[in-house]
Amino acid sequence: MSLVENGAPEADALLDRVFGARPPAPRVGVTGPPGAGKSTLVAEYALLLRRESRRVGVVAVDPTSPYTGGAILGDRVRMSELSTDPGVFIRSMATRGSLGGLAARTEELCELLSAWGSDVTLIETVGVGQSELDVAQAADTTIVVLTPESGDAIQSLKAGLMEIADVFVVNKSDHTGADQLVAAIRSALALRGPSPWRPPIVRTVATERRGIDELHQAIQAHRAHLADPATSAGVRREKIRARLKNAVRERLLERAWERQGLGTLLDRAAEEVLQGAVSPYRAARDLLERMTDHGERSAN
Repeated sequence: MSLVENGAPEADALLDRVFGARPPAPRVGVTGPPGAGKSTLVAEYALLLRRESRRVGVVAVDPTSPYTGGAILGDRVRMSELSTDPGVFIRSMATRGSLGGLAARTEELCELLSAWGSDVTLIETVGVGQSELDVAQAADTTIVVLTPESGDAIQSLKAGLMEIADVFVVNKSDHTGADQLVAAIRSALALRGPSPWRPPIVRTVATERRGIDELHQAIQAHRAHLADPATSAGVRREKIRARLKNAVRERLLERAWERQGLGTLLDRAAEEVLQGAVSPYRAARDLLERMTDHGERSAN
């Protein structure tokens, strides 16, 4: 996993070897505003799956440490009850600047967890709020967790989370305002238009293990919906296309930096910006022009 996450030269060969070695484990993504109780919910759902004797993989995307560049292991601490279970594998990942709520190598790590023998893989996003939409691409079932006291809850519904949710969870549903939040979600769903799948709304109190069975039933219902060949073929094709596009984009950028020696130019440009000789916008345009000119010369 470290080889893959760090982009080591042997990572691609490793991924080629494990791809298709086992049927891919269903992936459940859990996203929502910070403080919504995502880690507790993931831990409780993992415990339910373990009671059914299922092996569980967990990818917990944490903020990047400003000192080491690694993950701040907050989620690992909150999942301590699972950490000694041999049927659970928890991997914390740092976002490392990724803005979509997931780390860049999340999907690759999910494939490694399938090769390990995961029956279900749970993906928890970093909790950056309105921009964490990448989880819908990585997961088969996307759960959006909201809480009554979250000031961002209704705003999140307007910002894209509404479109990616397969299941809504109102966590801390024993708090004041839970009924109003459920009503707001239902109103937003009514504006969504006709759809073959209507996201259910599940009330939970994760700290008291309430509503976890109902959440499991909602996830199973969505999985059964995806099992319809007419539905699954189109969904999988679109996800594969998007993933290939992202992989090509990433490798083209890496190759451009390596071949054109832009690392040295980047250091020089940063120094010029630091000294006030040029604006960061001008420096970025200069770097882009160098990349473009080099690409045109190579083509000719």
